[in-house]
Amino acid sequence: MFKVPGFIDVQVNGFLGVTFSEDDLSASEFIRASKELLNRGTAAFLPTIITSSEENYKRNLPILAEAMKAPELQGRTLGIHAEGPFLSDKPGAVGAHNPDWVKAPGIEFFKKMQEWADGQIKMLTIAAENEGAAELTEYAVSQGVAVSLGHHLAAYDDLRKCADAGATLLTHLGNGIPNEVNRHENAIWSGMACDGLSAMIITDGHHLPPTVIKTIIRAKGIDNTIVTSDASPIAGMPPGEYYTLGNRAVIEENGLLHNPDKNCLVGSSATILQCVNYLASLGFLTPEEIIQVAFTNPLKAINVDPDSIRTGVEYIWDEAEKQFKEKG
Repeated sequence: MFKVPGFIDVQVNGFLGVTFSEDDLSASEFIRASKELLNRGTAAFLPTIITSSEENYKRNLPILAEAMKAPELQGRTLGIHAEGPFLSDKPGAVGAHNPDWVKAPGIEFFKKMQEWADGQIKMLTIAAENEGAAELTEYAVSQGVAVSLGHHLAAYDDLRKCADAGATLLTHLGNGIPNEVNRHENAIWSGMACDGLSAMIITDGHHLPPTVIKTIIRAKGIDNTIVTSDASPIAGMPPGEYYTLGNRAVIEENGLLHNPDKNCLVGSSATILQCVNYLASLGFLTPEEIIQVAFTNPLKAINVDPDSIRTGVEYIWDEAEKQFKEKG
């Protein structure tokens, strides 16, 4: 029997209609959404704030940092993931982020962000090809922040330069790029080829087809793969049309969450448990390997001891259905 206290999600943009990047976020709403998420197979997570205006960072980062101190969230919210603003502003690469708020990599602005966040930014996603990316990487890593590369059009040399400066991750590899790329020179192949960078992948059944999931895992290896949900603020909501993260977004009956106007995805409608179970359904990983990519590896990426995660809940591997279920 394989047991785990839930799974770790390093990229959660919100839940049940609560947007961690919205200008009306309140501490009470963050706590409410977080508690509900933690009741659905998520052992611990990083609340994620996407590319925003300076005013929004100044407002929301302190709210997140303070709300994470709530007793019911202790040991379950492990820091903040800042996905931006140092991304590519190019169509496709920028994804659902607002290109008007994208900034060139800048140490001084990141210092401001970390001050507003009371030092709680534990992961930073940046575009590797932008001038100053390696310098920002080196500084952030020196401050104990895990740097991930994504939402970019980076070539191999760009990735290698940032990896040499201390970057260790790739944000949702295979996504956050244009729908059409050069068949050889593109950020997916470069990411898989760049040793030292672990690949985060969204295994919700919509962001990546099974063949790509399998190829990335085979290229990177179990030790260097991390499953994440990239949960949208409307994750957990029923099918329908919504407005989230500055986008018109539609959740289809099958769970696909997309902006039909931009022809892009807007995060995932899935929880990390749903992503894990979809990955398990593909049948090419053992339960031990799934636990590694969805529990052990994400904690290692942000230097958290797996033994410190205590949830009071146990998920077991159901051999009959090949998925993790809460122990009754």
